[in-house]
Amino acid sequence: MEFQGKRILIMGFARSGKAALQLLLKLGAEDIVITDLKPVPEDYLSDTVKYHPQTEELFDEDFDLVIKNPGVPHISPLVRKLRDSNIPVITEIELAYQTAKPQHYIAITGTNGKTTTTTLVYEFLKQHYGDKALVGGNIGIPLCELVLEHDLLEQEGYYIALEISQAQLVDIEQFRPEVAAIMNLTPDHVDVMGSLETYYWSKTLVYKNMKEGDTFILNADDENLKVYTEKYPVQCKVKSISLERTDTDGYLKDGWMIIDNQQVLEISRIQIPGMHNLQNMIVAVSACMAVGVTAEEIREAAYAFQGVEHRIEFVRELDGVKYYNDSKGTNTDATITALKAFDHGVILLVGGFEKNLSMDEMKKYLGCVKQVIGYGKAGPRIAGDLVGEKAIITEDLVQAVHEARKIAVAGDTVLLSPTTSSFDQYSGFEERGRHFKTIVRGLE
Repeated sequence: MEFQGKRILIMGFARSGKAALQLLLKLGAEDIVITDLKPVPEDYLSDTVKYHPQTEELFDEDFDLVIKNPGVPHISPLVRKLRDSNIPVITEIELAYQTAKPQHYIAITGTNGKTTTTTLVYEFLKQHYGDKALVGGNIGIPLCELVLEHDLLEQEGYYIALEISQAQLVDIEQFRPEVAAIMNLTPDHVDVMGSLETYYWSKTLVYKNMKEGDTFILNADDENLKVYTEKYPVQCKVKSISLERTDTDGYLKDGWMIIDNQQVLEISRIQIPGMHNLQNMIVAVSACMAVGVTAEEIREAAYAFQGVEHRIEFVRELDGVKYYNDSKGTNTDATITALKAFDHGVILLVGGFEKNLSMDEMKKYLGCVKQVIGYGKAGPRIAGDLVGEKAIITEDLVQAVHEARKIAVAGDTVLLSPTTSSFDQYSGFEERGRHFKTIVRGLE
């Protein structure tokens, strides 16, 4: 990609937008416009870089390229206007991919389990490739940032574990992972994707550019994934995994995780709880063995792994009551997964930004739930849909935790698994989760 003499728009200036700007400047771009809902700090502006408010008239202007922040909705009228004008719209992942030297990308997408699986992939890669292993993408570190930090414009041959969201996939052109996996497909993000069909289709884009020698890890237990991989066929090699069958390339049998007929992990020695984490583990193991990591190297990292922040994360035990932070439970399927990890006495905290997701499926998994407490903007609706008038409704997370403390007895579990995003009161699930932990650690 050549940038000198090109007019470039950066749409949205969160961390990925900042990383894209720095990479563009490194590559010699001389005419950059940043647009965001709030003004850009003067430190980023210069004769080369200008700020323009995100108003309609800006999108009547001509640009050679647009770098769109994943947080800008796919169905935004402004984005549609750009596409109707045949202006290329990409995300910073595509920018980084097209400008960096060749690297080995292991891309993880899906509705739930992405972050834990991506983290596991990175931990396994480190065992074999050491400092040549990197991690980034939707997990928090933009790929453009990795390119700059590790001089990937000049250096090649790194193994990069990349979490990638649907918002990043809809704007790829050439991005091609060497190994990819879709963890699962369950309802989410209809508000920003326009329909469930578009959301599911967007996930399949992770393998659209993959070639014969690449490897796609297929979760054979997911019915939606079966439908969509048939609708949009995979063109590369497929390695299947299952927790329910043994006729796949990866499966569970006699207390072992078996990949390609090799006993890799003893299940009893895996520290992260729940069947969902076994699925995360088997995908990560399969992906890393596909790029040369040995079973012995995987064992060392797998048995030591204790989980990821905000994913059914144990916070503390107080008076016999255990508190868990599952702030990453931003849809009903994620909360169902969390509920499956417990068998009784759960005081469930739900609420946040209203995504209008149905609670019908989740009602089937309330057998372990003792009480539902709703908080925030969506709390009354979500809790009411789940248990009706039996719900306790509070204004915010602080009040919800204190209400839970009042009714919890020894043997109970207080579980924050909100079923929705956090944007009514927090900047993201990370801030919400850390606030929850601060509240819980302050209880006496």
